[in-house]
Amino acid sequence: MPHYSGGDNLEVMTDAVNYNKFLLSLIHDEARIDDRIIDFGAGIGTFAIALRRSGYGIQCIEPDEHNSALIAADGIPVTPSLTEIPDASIDLLYSFNVLEHIPSDEDTLQLFYRKLKSTGKLLVYVPAFPVLFSSMDRKVGHCRRYTRSELVRKVRAAGFQVTKCRYADCAGFFATLLYKIAGSKSGEINRKTVILYDRYIFPISRTADVAFGKLFGKNLVITARRP
Repeated sequence: MPHYSGGDNLEVMTDAVNYNKFLLSLIHDEARIDDRIIDFGAGIGTFAIALRRSGYGIQCIEPDEHNSALIAADGIPVTPSLTEIPDASIDLLYSFNVLEHIPSDEDTLQLFYRKLKSTGKLLVYVPAFPVLFSSMDRKVGHCRRYTRSELVRKVRAAGFQVTKCRYADCAGFFATLLYKIAGSKSGEINRKTVILYDRYIFPISRTADVAFGKLFGKNLVITARRP
């Protein structure tokens, strides 16, 4: 099984408390307590573990052996591939910062479509704007950053009905641009910088997203439904 090259960055991001709360809130907005939920590309299980402790039925897809072992140790079912899940059996599939790693992202979106039940929901969060592609993207194995029109087009082409697509973390756009210009050439992220941004800038950025979410941001969040 492949080993994820950005594991150290994953560990650093566990300290981004407000950021992780925001992503978890996206899931809570879409999930019902009796849903069968899939975390696709679960990493070290940050969100799946929180959901399980809140009573949700969650299963993880995680190909990295080390990461999947951490998830299984918390009692959460985990499998390396979505192909092992029966078709039309999932109520909600979410995937955070994963689709950009996959060369054949359109094939993966079609797989998502097959695995979801009729009226099942899809929630995807990805990095935005190709102009922001930096050493950090290369380090963690990103194939691309998305524009809003590209993401909407690909999700619709897989058969989904898009219900929402907005940029997120508008201040992060400028922070990422600064990192590209003056940041580490190795692609590493500094823990102290992450914590400072998360505590003091990210909450302001999220408030500003109300005004600027249709225009720009560090990431894109899209929700869609299988019609």
